[in-house]
Amino acid sequence: MLRNFTEKLGQTTIRGIEELGYSLALLIESFYWLVFGFRRRQAVKLPSIFEQMMHIGIQALPIVTILAFAIGMMLAIQGIATLKTFGAESQVVLGIALSVTREFSPLIIGILVAGRSGSALAARIGTMQIAQEIDALRVIGISPVRYLVTPAMVAMLIMLPALTFFADLVALLGGGVYSSLELGMSLQAYADRTIEVLKVDDITQGLYKSLVFAVIITLVSFVNGFSVTAGAEGVGKATTRSVVLSITYIIIADMVFTFVLTH
Repeated sequence: MLRNFTEKLGQTTIRGIEELGYSLALLIESFYWLVFGFRRRQAVKLPSIFEQMMHIGIQALPIVTILAFAIGMMLAIQGIATLKTFGAESQVVLGIALSVTREFSPLIIGILVAGRSGSALAARIGTMQIAQEIDALRVIGISPVRYLVTPAMVAMLIMLPALTFFADLVALLGGGVYSSLELGMSLQAYADRTIEVLKVDDITQGLYKSLVFAVIITLVSFVNGFSVTAGAEGVGKATTRSVVLSITYIIIADMVFTFVLTH
């Protein structure tokens, strides 16, 4: 029993190290093609980047708006209910502003994009893998990393911070709407107070996190997509695994990021 446990632990560790190395190689190669691709007459095509930006960002705006507004209202509800105990309901604006910009917006956007776009990328690449389309690209001299990974990476790095900033605004609006109804505070007063308590560092902290989350989602999705070997069932497993791992790594990275920036 102990031997089996040790063997499984060793195999899992080796597999994890291999995936980490593969992820780093994908990251380096994707940026290589972005910077030097034109010299090898394989420049990254702007239409491919714009197509990925559309899928990742623009088409996600409706659900982002709903989630961000709901989160802002939720924070206002919980904050006011808690601060009433101390007679400090007016301080809810500070709590909403800092919680939204530093934590909730980048975290929720990262999880949403991992479940929505990350799974789609893993499924797409997995399907191409079992259909031998990846091998066909290599045969005709097209780098799969340049053609598939780099456009998605660039689109993620652009759209996740953009979605995070948009979510900041919508969540703050949601908190303001509930605060105005519950406390009789005007939206103008809420906005003035929010601008007063927020600093640029609070907003950029969330944007920096979103950049890290963008890299995590892209690499995990492609690593799992490229590793598919067992037909349609393998695509399903790879898609599920990419979502679970992406969300796990996002939460861990968020914890580390928060610890580093607050100490």
